[in-house]
Amino acid sequence: MTRVVIADDQALVRTGFTMILASAGIEVAGHAANGVEAIAATRSHRPDVVLMDIRMPEMDGLEATRRILADAPLTTEGEPIRVVILTTFDLDRYVYAALTAGASGFLLKDVTPDHLIHAVRLVRSGDALLAPAITRRLVERFARVEPGHSAMHRDMATLTPREREVLVMLAGGLSNPELAVALHLSEATVKTHITRILTKLQLRDRVQAVVAAYETGLVTPGSSGRV
Repeated sequence: MTRVVIADDQALVRTGFTMILASAGIEVAGHAANGVEAIAATRSHRPDVVLMDIRMPEMDGLEATRRILADAPLTTEGEPIRVVILTTFDLDRYVYAALTAGASGFLLKDVTPDHLIHAVRLVRSGDALLAPAITRRLVERFARVEPGHSAMHRDMATLTPREREVLVMLAGGLSNPELAVALHLSEATVKTHITRILTKLQLRDRVQAVVAAYETGLVTPGSSGRV
């Protein structure tokens, strides 16, 4: 059974999300009303997914996410714990900062019940939550190339030409099926390339891959998404 911790300072949100998830057979293992409680609940319950409100008292969701993921926590089954950010703004700088800290995506608080359930199951399976196009829009707004970094810094240099091509097009907003068509590959082969990219760059998921592509200068805002 998928297990979740819900961290939100609004009791109504916690209660509503709990009812929705429970109706789908997803266990809510714990609640938290601020970032400090979120860290404690995550360490105590070791859930599969943490639904983390970005703006909470005492400690916000961004700092809580950083502290949780810095420890590379594992679930009771030995899998990485995933964090999904809850926000009322779809282009919030804090959301971008949470993604760079390792969050696997974000949800707007007015999400539909079906979308919430699907999102939790998707992230639980190890995939990233954001659609590539949304990721690109968010990253293009907030990403900044770090001084001294370039498209061929030490990590990017480990990628093969084909892997670099896949990463550039991934950052351009293409989904796996679209990548397969554009590159004349099977979806299975595309997934293999993405897995190798994540492994070589030591990234958690495709969201972080898109962030890395922009922050290293491999892709720039407004580019076509092709090498």
